[in-house]
Amino acid sequence: MSLLSDRAREIEERFASNEAALAASSDAGDIDLMRKLSKDRSMLEPVLEAARRYQSALKEMEGVQEILGQANLDPELRAMALEDRKGLEARFPDIERDFKRKLLPPDPLDERNVLVEIRAGTGGEEAALFSAVLYKMYMKYAERCGFRTEMISSNRTEIGGYKEIVFSVEGERVYSRLKYEGGVHRVQRVPKTEASGRIHTSASTVAVLPEADEVDVQIDMNDLRVDVYRSQGPGGQSVNTTDSAVRITHVPTGLVVTCQDEKSQLKNKNKAFRVLRARLKEMQEEKVRSEQASARRSMVGSGDRSERIRTYNFPQGRVTDHRIELTLYAIDEIIEGDLDRLIEPLSLADEQIRLEEQLEKGPVR
Repeated sequence: MSLLSDRAREIEERFASNEAALAASSDAGDIDLMRKLSKDRSMLEPVLEAARRYQSALKEMEGVQEILGQANLDPELRAMALEDRKGLEARFPDIERDFKRKLLPPDPLDERNVLVEIRAGTGGEEAALFSAVLYKMYMKYAERCGFRTEMISSNRTEIGGYKEIVFSVEGERVYSRLKYEGGVHRVQRVPKTEASGRIHTSASTVAVLPEADEVDVQIDMNDLRVDVYRSQGPGGQSVNTTDSAVRITHVPTGLVVTCQDEKSQLKNKNKAFRVLRARLKEMQEEKVRSEQASARRSMVGSGDRSERIRTYNFPQGRVTDHRIELTLYAIDEIIEGDLDRLIEPLSLADEQIRLEEQLEKGPVR
């Protein structure tokens, strides 16, 4: 409580300082400084409003408590004060929560569209079949949210699984919703091919990459090796009679991107470039994350491909997210796209951890 009160006063002081500096820059005719200070003010205003509501609620609560602490208080006044306190106690959690959320600096990537990569891991064909389950789950979630999806590339198996599949998701604040999905997803179930009914454990890896554009990632064409070849289907059969498949190798990093789903070589090349930019951007972000390692990133928001984040146990009908120790007995609903059951608690846990970090750091923004 005291840390939040200190932060509220801090914001008041910073806003007053900004206003004074803005007036001085206006008098001096410093247009560039005025623009910068005006931008800072527009960012601070919603935080200031939330801070003032929080401080006002605290003062009201203190005033009511002071009245209730009076000796020989008139019964009618006591009843009124108790009613006021009841109303304040009902409103205060929302006021406090709003202030806390306003304190958190926005994630600049939250507004981005994403590329999602799903790869079969441990478990062979069963892992590939589970990758197909995850793909359908994300397609249904995207449909619920009104997001648009597009297949980028895929590598199907003969019985309907995916060794690898890459697709894009576009819409309002897509990354803010899907960023918690990166990591290892484990499945426990009886495979259709298992005659004895034994439960098998397999896994697929999900990576959620915010889309990058040319401004984010500068690619020197001299660093690329572009190969074209004939598309192949499951089992190696030819599915195209022209060399439309594209493989792009980024020589400095060794990153390799292939795309063969389109019949047009140009379309495959454009899609491959989208994936390459996103992967290079991810490498840059990963470098920053490793340099600024924190508890939050190790617990909730890392997107680390090697981190086991979730288990889907079909015989027991449960899904467990290991980062926040959340277990839901709703596996059918979740694989049908009801992912908000998991995403909302993860988002709240992430907010709480980031807020604790922010309060420990000192000044906001």
